[in-house]
Amino acid sequence: MTRGGDLKTEMAEVRALLQRCDPSLLDPCGDPEQPDSAEAARMVLYLTDSRRVQKVLWRQLFVLDSMMSLLEDLESAQQLVTRTCPPQPEGGARSRWKALKVESRSGVEETETLLRSLQDRVQQIHNRRHTLTHLIQQLHSKKQQYEHLEESLLKAQNALRSCHRQLTQLRVESEAVLGQLISWQRLRDELQVHISAIQDVMQINLLAFNQSELCVELRPRPSSCLSSNELEPLKLSVTWSFDDHFRLQVNEGTAGLVEDCLSGRRSELSAALLEVMQCYVGQADLLSEIQSLRSSFAIDWRPAQRLLVYLKSALLVCHLEVEEGYPRSGRARLLSVRRDGQPVDTSGLKPHRADLSLTDWLLFLCSSPLI
Repeated sequence: MTRGGDLKTEMAEVRALLQRCDPSLLDPCGDPEQPDSAEAARMVLYLTDSRRVQKVLWRQLFVLDSMMSLLEDLESAQQLVTRTCPPQPEGGARSRWKALKVESRSGVEETETLLRSLQDRVQQIHNRRHTLTHLIQQLHSKKQQYEHLEESLLKAQNALRSCHRQLTQLRVESEAVLGQLISWQRLRDELQVHISAIQDVMQINLLAFNQSELCVELRPRPSSCLSSNELEPLKLSVTWSFDDHFRLQVNEGTAGLVEDCLSGRRSELSAALLEVMQCYVGQADLLSEIQSLRSSFAIDWRPAQRLLVYLKSALLVCHLEVEEGYPRSGRARLLSVRRDGQPVDTSGLKPHRADLSLTDWLLFLCSSPLI
């Protein structure tokens, strides 16, 4: 029987003994339904220890009783000395106890060995379980990475398909643009042929050229000018659209022409350039004189009003009007003189003759002490 069974048996015996000796000890409070557990536990421990001591005393008393019985059977003390000890029976309690002790020790050692082996195996199982858990976590992580890569691959495939469609569309558009570029190149070649022919005839210099704009410079022949001074070149810009039309812009600059804009079909470009050239050459004398006066006087030519502004000083400004047909059929006359924005009386100005040219007027105004 195990130790737990002995303890239960002893407790039952103690309770029975207390019941026979003094029942009040089992229920100090007088209520059998609610015993005092702590007091009962202390009493059980006390009685258990007392019984263990009593067992030892009983064994000692038993030995003493056996010895007294042996002495009572002896007739003299000499008989106690000469009497031989009875032989111990084979298979006695001591031999069985020693054999059981050796067997128990061997069993304990074997049990300890088995326990150590079992503990090692349990540790191995724990290690393998930890390794398996780590491997499962890695597998789960790899699975997530695989799903992420699969999703990325699907996105890349969709992007590749989209790029392929865009590439096909761009290829079609590039073919169309290439066709337009070839058309523009042919147009450029045609324009260069026209420009070369016009340059030979009208002295036109090409300044800049691209797909939508052309900048040229007109240089009239010296024989076309009635004045001895050579005209400054006239700069023009020509732009064209996809509907085969052009737009010609005259840049006034220092040439002196009215800044104007002409437009029409591309086949009419040569006629438009010729018209601008004839207009420029038709005013050659006036424009040549104005261009020459700029180097000597502070003047400003306003072709739209046909007005020449002469700045004699910082406060004195003279305005000269130029009639159509000057210098052959028209005249130049003094329109007004202003000092600090206020009109000045010009009745005292009496030039030596009435048909003064622009150069004569500027020389007269520059040297006149009246203004």
